[in-house]
Amino acid sequence: MHYLLIYDLEPDYLERRGEFRTEHLALAWEAAKSGSLVLGGALQEPADKAILLFEGDSPESAEKFAENDPYVKNGLVKSWEVRPWMTVVGDQASSPVK
Repeated sequence: MHYLLIYDLEPDYLERRGEFRTEHLALAWEAAKSGSLVLGGALQEPADKAILLFEGDSPESAEKFAENDPYVKNGLVKSWEVRPWMTVVGDQASSPVK
């Protein structure tokens, strides 16, 4: 199953992220290496949200990621939520429908 971790970012996110970016990216690449994080990044124009795509049997890996993310811990993220995403088309769809 796929899960979207959706961050609602503070207005000054771009100005403040530099201090925490190395630690955030290390956490993200570690999650990618373990296979739980498929893709992640901030939306652009405006950079007001970030979306990270997780894959697994439960939302636990996405939730733990957010709880340990320095962006969340240091107030760059106003709020976050994890939503199940029923993917049906594409090579990596969790529930392919043809």
